[in-house]
Order: sequence, then structure tokens, then C-alpha cells
Amino acid sequence: MKLADFSAIHLPAVENEMLAFLDEYTSDEKLKESMVYSIRAGGKRIRPLLLLATVASFEEVINTTVYQVAAALEMVHTYSLIHDDLPAMDNDDLRRGKPTNHKIYGEALAILAGDGLLTGAFQLISMTHLANSPKLLLLQQLAVSAGTQGMVAGQAADIEGETKQLALEELAFIHERKTGRLIHYALLAGGVLADQPEEVVGELQQLARHLGLAFQIRDDLLDVISTTEELGKTAGKDAEMEKNTYPRLLGIEKTKTALKAEITSANEIIERLEQTVYSFKGQLLRQLVQQFDI
Repeated sequence: MKLADFSAIHLPAVENEMLAFLDEYTSDEKLKESMVYSIRAGGKRIRPLLLLATVASFEEVINTTVYQVAAALEMVHTYSLIHDDLPAMDNDDLRRGKPTNHKIYGEALAILAGDGLLTGAFQLISMTHLANSPKLLLLQQLAVSAGTQGMVAGQAADIEGETKQLALEELAFIHERKTGRLIHYALLAGGVLADQPEEVVGELQQLARHLGLAFQIRDDLLDVISTTEELGKTAGKDAEMEKNTYPRLLGIEKTKTALKAEITSANEIIERLEQTVYSFKGQLLRQLVQQFDI
């Protein structure tokens, strides 16, 4: 199946799960409006797509539970964008081609909208019809991936690294947490929902590591070579804030080479899974990997 067809079939269901949850379980109307605004802003939905494609790659049925876990993951990602855009963080006015949440609803409500999406994500997973063991694992790993060992720690390190010159290894470690951990969760959750053994989930985690780095390297490149209109967010923001990026450390051409290397490594793992796991078909994941290229 083509990725565009797969997305058209499954992403609306993820969207519906997010909106239905917020509608039913948010008691303050203005808070709900603020959260829904950022959810409806759209985006490529790469993280839920990776989760859904991973489940489908093992020829497992994508059911309501899968949609709910994918929705919870996207809720966490959306919260992180709302907070990342705040004046105290990246101080950005544009996200996905629209005014950022705090420009519409004010800083206080934007913070609370992010808080609501984050905590709601855990509530949503807790309500799924999963057995206790995989449900607990998914809840625990989402906390690890989003929290002080993962995305939040990466954000903190990114802020601390501003105006400093970091080594490439230090930058990669920031990216592995800041960007990579939710991508890591997408593939891990997909493996768990597809009931795969530990060794297969381990392979998926290695795939996620390469995809997480590829995603951030690509993002760094686009900030330099694209326009604000193309990005849907403010171009050149990294240089303005003196952030450490791959182009700043390596230059444009070596950064492109680094991106190609991560994509090649990701495709090699997909090929290895096809050779070692009878039920695994890597077509969808290959198409998603291609989305990480320039």
C-alpha cells in the first residue's frame, strides 16, 4: 500500500480519537478550545504514522486501541510544540503555518493547554482495552520517553547549550532525547501492540535511533535552506538563537552526508527485519524513512 493511501485511511481515526477525548474529558471550554486549536493545526503526524505503520508491518490489525495509543503520542508531541513556542523557550509566533497557541490564547492558557494534553495522553492510554502488562509498559515508556530521561531532558540540554560550542557527540545526545525519544516510543509501542518479542522490539529501537537523528538533522537543514512559507514556522530561528545544529558544526554538505548515512542505516535495519521476521513487510516503513530525506 502507498503511504498516502495508508495515511488517508488511518490518520482521520487518530484525529477523531484526540478530538473525542478532549471533548468528553475537558470541563473548561476555553481550555478545550486552546487544546483543539493546536491539535487541528495539523502537521505530518509522523509519530502516530510510525506507530501505525509498525503495527501494519507485522500484518496486525489496526484497531481502536492502536488508534488511541497513537493519539496519546500525538497529544504529547503537540503539548511539546505549544511549550516550545513560548517566549521563555523558542519565542516563536508561527507553527504549522498558523499563529502559535500563546499568540491566540495568551501564555497562561497555552501553558495549561500543554499541561492538559500531556496528562490527558496518560489518561487515554489508561482507558484502552489492553491487558495490564502491555498497558503498564506503554504508560511507563511514554513517561520515560517524554520526561526527564527523554524529551524534557533533551530540551533542557538544548537550552543550556545555546551560545556554547558543543561537540558533535554532545549535539547527537541532545537530539536523541529531544527529538528521538518520541520517535523511539512510536516504534516501541508499535512493536508492543503487534505483540513482538523482545529481540524484535530491540531492532525497532535501533531503527528509531537512526530515524530520530535523521529527523533532527533534516530539521536543522531545512531551517537553513527553506523559507518560512515552506516550513510553516519561522526559518533561520536556530541561527538567531545561536543554537547548536548540524549545519553550524558540519556545514551544509557534510550535514547532508550525515543525513544520508542515518537513512541508509535505517533501511538496512528494515531489510534485516524482513529477512529474519516472517510476518514483517517493510514497504510502509521504507516509504516513511524516505520522508526524512531532503
